Amino acid sequence: MSQDKFPSFRIASYGKILWFMAIIITLSSAIYQRMTGPTYPIRGNVKLENTEISFKLLRSETTDQDAPIRLMIPDTSISGYVKYKRYRSHDEWSQMPLLRSGDTLQAFLPKQPAAGKIMYFVYLNQNEISLSLTKQEPIVLRYKGAVPAAVLIPHILIMFLAMLFSNRTALEALDSAGRPKRLMYVTIALFFVGGLILGPVVQKFAFGEFWTGIPFGHDLTDNKTLIGMLGWLFAWFTNRGDRKNRLSFIFAAVLLLAVYLIPHSVLGSELDYTKVNP
Repeated sequence: MSQDKFPSFRIASYGKILWFMAIIITLSSAIYQRMTGPTYPIRGNVKLENTEISFKLLRSETTDQDAPIRLMIPDTSISGYVKYKRYRSHDEWSQMPLLRSGDTLQAFLPKQPAAGKIMYFVYLNQNEISLSLTKQEPIVLRYKGAVPAAVLIPHILIMFLAMLFSNRTALEALDSAGRPKRLMYVTIALFFVGGLILGPVVQKFAFGEFWTGIPFGHDLTDNKTLIGMLGWLFAWFTNRGDRKNRLSFIFAAVLLLAVYLIPHSVLGSELDYTKVNP
């Protein structure tokens, strides 16, 4: 092997390692955000006398259907009910039984308008024992309009790629001989399309408004998008022309990762039931 081939092999391997690291960071942050978000189903296990019961309770549903609550409980000596009311309303608590269908106990929470929320408890009864699956904490379920797959899938994919290129740009900037500027342009383009074009379209389908962040509201998802874009525009500004500021690439990527790790839909669109008809 000639000596001039070894350095190019090392450089190629180095680039692949950085891409691998960027993918790991991106996937880890996406999984964390998904599993800690307020719309991710609540899962758990409880024990009622001698019966172990696993459950998964919804925290998100579309506006075109009632939200199902289903528990697989073959033991026919166990019954239950759901206590619920509209979130942050003046409603009194309502109650409905969990009806048995074979091995399943089920009930359906009434559908709500987009951004409407219902808070609910699920109770199970056996003999003289009554047990709340989530103890003293109610579950909050938010309704949203259905988003066409032709819009939602490109939005998710492009946002994932934007985060991937953001992380890759920062890793490239850590090397004094790296060339992060070209990766920065791809990051900004992807983030602009995914976050500022497709993002508002998704928001419109889901909640009826294109933008509910600053200056029109406090929707954290929209504000996260705005902060992330400003961070990368700052990196572009400090590296325009012949200027070189590697720290600004790292700052923009860390800022985007930090806001991305905030659970999705926190402080999201919410219908104020005190201002609508019952």
